[in-house]
Amino acid sequence: MERRKFLKYATLAGSGFTFAGCTLRKSNPQGEESTPASPVVANEPLKVGFVYVGSVTDVGWTHAHDLGRREMEANLQDKVKTTFVENVNEGADAERVIRQLALDGNKLIFTTFFGYMNSTIKVAKDFPNIFFENCGGNKRTANVGTYVGRFEEPRYLTGMIAAKMTKSNLIGFVAAYPVPIVIRGIDAFTQGLRTTNPKAKVRVVWTQSWYDPVKERDAAQALVNLGADVLTQHTDSAAVILLAEEKGIYAFGYTIDMSQFGAKAHLTSSISKWGKFYTDKVLAVINGTWKSEDIWDGIAQEIVDISPLNPVIPQDVQQLVMAKRDEFIQGTAHPFDGPVKDRKGVVRVPNGKVLGHREQVGMDWYVEGIEGMLVLNKSSAPLRETKKTG
Repeated sequence: MERRKFLKYATLAGSGFTFAGCTLRKSNPQGEESTPASPVVANEPLKVGFVYVGSVTDVGWTHAHDLGRREMEANLQDKVKTTFVENVNEGADAERVIRQLALDGNKLIFTTFFGYMNSTIKVAKDFPNIFFENCGGNKRTANVGTYVGRFEEPRYLTGMIAAKMTKSNLIGFVAAYPVPIVIRGIDAFTQGLRTTNPKAKVRVVWTQSWYDPVKERDAAQALVNLGADVLTQHTDSAAVILLAEEKGIYAFGYTIDMSQFGAKAHLTSSISKWGKFYTDKVLAVINGTWKSEDIWDGIAQEIVDISPLNPVIPQDVQQLVMAKRDEFIQGTAHPFDGPVKDRKGVVRVPNGKVLGHREQVGMDWYVEGIEGMLVLNKSSAPLRETKKTG
């Protein structure tokens, strides 16, 4: 680890361990509940728990969060002690795990899946002096915050690249479930695609699983059979990249840099970078400055980005993409700048407007340029067409 980086975080965390923190919940003069006081105990590491929906070896969503946890540990060293539980189902299983982490003395708990939202809220009510952060949720209380990355930014950039690398003008998208965060990514990718190649279209295959390498490979193969010569994904294994490498076509990774799985096929990945965020949140608890808030940050805040570009991408395309990336960082452009039309040709975002936060969070419609959507049956074949909606 870089010495200067460690010294920065050590300095910021230093004062948090010189005094015992109050563990009682504070109230304002009107009697309303406010942010709980810092639970830090002098000279003891802050215990932090993580709840994972998948395995830390999935090379996808969970692996990215665990890389962030490890980076945070490296930054803060003996100031923090972490615990994680992997492969946790939403519902009763999640509630049990979150509650146990609280009982075990963890003073900050990250629940890294939107499906844990209700369980997080429920447990947090019983532990008002513990801080909770839920990834992807939209419910907050005095001791529960929410966070997510603006994945639509790197998705848009990968769409721009795909548009310039395709010869068939058909891009295949392997996706897990038709929920807003996935739909938003597909739409952002397609928006980027259409800005640089209006003739290009996207076809989606739903695997109905976050992590299933066999289904992901079958979905990718089905898209290749339909004529796709560039693939992308919102799933958690490297199966799509591996198939692209075998077939001699291009592909994009998701949540981590997947270039190791297909050096020739891999163009870039839409990546998550949770290390800084986790470090900052732990420091906030240590220093008594934590507050419940809705964090929805992008490339500018170093939560998401694209991985290094494959040199096979022409220089003019790389320059075009990096220029748009700079616009996202500066806030002068957004993946859903109007005009934006849906699949029926209806204008959903007028020229000069930007799709609002609430509309993006609940996104359940598809933009122009998405040609069709198919679902893998349990046998992985044949495919069946889903209902085409706006």
